[in-house]
Amino acid sequence: MKVIEIAQVAREPQQNPLFTGPVTMQSIVDTELSNNFSIRQVSFGRGVRNKFHSHTIEQVLIVTEGEGIVATEKEEITVGLGDVIFIPAGEKHWHGATKAAIFSHIYIMSPDQKTTQLED
Repeated sequence: MKVIEIAQVAREPQQNPLFTGPVTMQSIVDTELSNNFSIRQVSFGRGVRNKFHSHTIEQVLIVTEGEGIVATEKEEITVGLGDVIFIPAGEKHWHGATKAAIFSHIYIMSPDQKTTQLED
């Protein structure tokens, strides 16, 4: 067993065209610990989101801070602390902070998944 204190995990700035602005990512569980899933916390500044994208495998998001939006082509839902979001494989979606708040979520996915960016 291993206990991981999220506050002790380094926040790494992400320079990725998938995001509309600066985000940080914390690798909580990676392939050094598990071959079956990856757990990371992503933190978005106010108004920052990722662009429409899809994954080859299901994704679970757990909101850990602030207020965010999770959206598909058909709907936008405001989410907050403690909310859990299930995103089916292949669903076109985006998620990020509202204009008024920062937003952090933990994601859980297979390390074998592939992400396809669907928005420029």
